[in-house]
Amino acid sequence: MKPLTHKGVETLVPYPPGKPIEELERELGIFGSIKLASNENPLGPSPMAVKAIVEKIPNLHRYPDGSGYYLKRRLGQLLSLPMEQIILGNGSNEIIELIIRTFLAPGDEAVQAFPTFLVYEKMVLGAGGLMISVPLKDFRIGLDDVHAAVTPRTKIIFINNPNNPTGTILLKDEMLRFLEDIPRDIVVVLDEAYIEFTTDPNVARGEDLLAVCPRLIVLRTFSKLYGLAGLRIGYGFAQPELIDYMNRVRQPFNANALAQAGATAALDDRDFVARTLDTTRAGLAFLHAGLREMGLEALPTQTNYFLIRVPIPGKRVFERMLHEGVIIRAMDSYGLPEFIRINVGLPEENERFLNAMKKVLESERR
Repeated sequence: MKPLTHKGVETLVPYPPGKPIEELERELGIFGSIKLASNENPLGPSPMAVKAIVEKIPNLHRYPDGSGYYLKRRLGQLLSLPMEQIILGNGSNEIIELIIRTFLAPGDEAVQAFPTFLVYEKMVLGAGGLMISVPLKDFRIGLDDVHAAVTPRTKIIFINNPNNPTGTILLKDEMLRFLEDIPRDIVVVLDEAYIEFTTDPNVARGEDLLAVCPRLIVLRTFSKLYGLAGLRIGYGFAQPELIDYMNRVRQPFNANALAQAGATAALDDRDFVARTLDTTRAGLAFLHAGLREMGLEALPTQTNYFLIRVPIPGKRVFERMLHEGVIIRAMDSYGLPEFIRINVGLPEENERFLNAMKKVLESERR
């Protein structure tokens, strides 16, 4: 009997969805849990986005704007790009999938540094492609190593900047050199989901690189900075030719009406953005100081999350913290079993995390 699907799909492991927090609390007999596992915005959604969404609700019987006109127009104004260079997605994840479906055929190769965002490999394998993974160097992407992994079968290179889960960045000069040397027939995907959190003025930014690499596609999201993760809305920008090809593959109404309205309003919510960045940077300083007092190594970061090296398996720390009502991320799936990852929470959540972490480690030592 012939297999139902190709080898790439056969080897994939389904994404393990977590239980709702309410169900976990019921099972464990706890309440008031906090979640620091998914790099979400602890302040909630942009208030301006919420207002725009509420105003849009009476029109939910209408299909969304398939062109995303108003959101793309506002993005174009902010990026100084024409609308034909912008594409919207059901989260930036969908745009990753669109890129793969558009430019990668079964048997083609893609290249990534690893560990990085797990979705790249999952989608490449699901499309029948082969992912070539290049190990990080000191938790940073080595662009020379990525370049060396390119073969005549390479169609796409994925670069996550800042990189998830390490929080490290690539600088503009090194990205420029890399892009100048990459063959012009390769699509380079620069995923900037966390770019707004960076503080280094020399960080590579997609809008500064488009002219150097005609096959560069830059991805961004409203999930993190703007607190709209539940709406699933992201965007990409590239040369018009690439956007045109992806629009041929894209479903007509892939960005829903509430997401478009909320995202458009969120772009102008400067007070919320400022509060988010202030909360993140103050929280990072507080958490790093508290972890140092415990003798734990916390990696430097340019994002709203960071890695912590723990003296016992990260999965065990995750399980023990769960019983304390603190949800974190174990890093086994990233090949980092001795680490956990957390995002910055509200001040009281950060303090609770540190207290729970101290309790768990003291219990393990006993």
